[in-house]
Amino acid sequence: MANGEVDFFNDTGGYGFISTDDADDDVFFHMEDVGGPDLEEGQEVEFDIEEAEKGPRRR
Repeated sequence: MANGEVDFFNDTGGYGFISTDDADDDVFFHMEDVGGPDLEEGQEVEFDIEEAEKGPRRR
């Protein structure tokens, strides 16, 4: 399980990026993967990382 902070969130598109020391690049996420209420920039989160076609993605 990785820990990080929401670095960017686009509430219109429902996606964003998490900065973490557990990956070389910021981790992409989409709210359909998260479920629940929208995340906010600066919010601390715990998540799993999977390697996707375009780079690391929250699972």
